[in-house]
Amino acid sequence: MPTDPVLEWLLEGDPAIRWQVLRDLKGAAERTVRREQRRIAGTGFGARLLSLQDADGRWAGGIYNPKWTSTMYTMVLLRSLGLAAGHPQAMRACQVLLDMGFWHDGGINFWSPRRQRSETCVSGMLLAVLCWFGMDDPRVDRLAEHVAVQQMADGGWNCRAMPGYGGATHGSFHTTISALEGLLEYERFRKSGATRETQARGREFLLVHRLFRSHRTGNIVKSEMTRFSFPPRWHYDVLRGLDYFRECGAPRDQRLGEAIALVEARRKDDGRWLLQNRYPGRIFFELEKLGEPSRWNTLRALRVLGWWEGGTE
Repeated sequence: MPTDPVLEWLLEGDPAIRWQVLRDLKGAAERTVRREQRRIAGTGFGARLLSLQDADGRWAGGIYNPKWTSTMYTMVLLRSLGLAAGHPQAMRACQVLLDMGFWHDGGINFWSPRRQRSETCVSGMLLAVLCWFGMDDPRVDRLAEHVAVQQMADGGWNCRAMPGYGGATHGSFHTTISALEGLLEYERFRKSGATRETQARGREFLLVHRLFRSHRTGNIVKSEMTRFSFPPRWHYDVLRGLDYFRECGAPRDQRLGEAIALVEARRKDDGRWLLQNRYPGRIFFELEKLGEPSRWNTLRALRVLGWWEGGTE
């Protein structure tokens, strides 16, 4: 658990951080957590993003582009912040995204002219968004089915495995984490264990790779995966992967040990973690400054370590 100064520093942050600190590190009463969560819509990062929504329910006039100010990526961020389910502005945007993207194969295809098949990474991300905000539409169930059946023989997912996308034969860390997060949100939303085995196979894919290493050579797949960013957008990194394992209550498999050691090694002497990486693209405003102490990374690292050590999950 964090030292008191670190905990106090986290609680001085935005409501989007505070409600998760109260829930995941303080073990506060549910009514206290929910009261803080409701503040996201009225102040801080969440309120700023909501104020920028266009009259037609979009952001920046776009569905998937520009990155990272489009409707899709703004909703991905609002989910990460924890804007509460059912918020009317979020529900309007969910409707726009589903209407604009749902394709006859059951996935999401935002491109014009339409690609041959839906895009698996985007389908997983939107599934997570729709389920978090409570979009009760039969197309959500079809979307979950589509994401599940795109799983590859190695247990992972890869948006380039589909016909016309490159013919990849090995799972992608990036697509896999998006699919896993989407299926977990679907499981919670529908209160169904239908995708549990699929998720377990997906976790095994990550475990075989120790979350960031090649299963063939043992080398780090990409150094970017070992540097923690927030928001991660569509990108995978070790901290994001571990946070999924924590969130779904997965067994504490010893193959996670090296990833956990990496998180511990990234902690600074003052008990905080830095914002180590940022993905280029247009943004509405900065959440944190690159290279400086990060409340987002500190919060997520502490709750991952608490889970690993058998503390409050």
